[in-house]
Amino acid sequence: MITFKTTMGDIKIALNFDKAPITAKNFQQYVEDGFYKGTIFHRVIKGFMVQGGGFSSGLEEKETRETIKNEASNGLSNSRGTLAMARTSDPHSASAQFFINLVDNTFLDFKSETEQGWGYCVFGEVVEGMDIVDKMTLVDTGRMGFHDDVPKEEIVVESTLVE
Repeated sequence: MITFKTTMGDIKIALNFDKAPITAKNFQQYVEDGFYKGTIFHRVIKGFMVQGGGFSSGLEEKETRETIKNEASNGLSNSRGTLAMARTSDPHSASAQFFINLVDNTFLDFKSETEQGWGYCVFGEVVEGMDIVDKMTLVDTGRMGFHDDVPKEEIVVESTLVE
């Protein structure tokens, strides 16, 4: 169990080591290293998802470890409350950034081993604190630099805990 203590409240996350072993281990290692402490949820889109794990206060990008293999073909779906890895257009470019699905986003699921079909790897789920995640969608968002949907009032991960 992993707890993210945020400025809006606590979010408890269960990782799925059976279906996404590489991704779950990668995420847990970032937590154990204290990487997420001080990061912000930098992208909040009501009715879609909230994204974090890559930027500290002021939208300063954090340096990450190597990228990992996309395990999206694991049979897990991007349903409400699940965590998935964020990535670029390269299917195997995920490192530290993740998002929490606010609704069932099945269009993000694995379809085929093609650039368009890879999808986004689900590796965990919120087991407590989904009300906190929902509360994040109530903040005003706007554009900051090259980024859209950035909360005007920062939502900060104050600390993380592995239990």
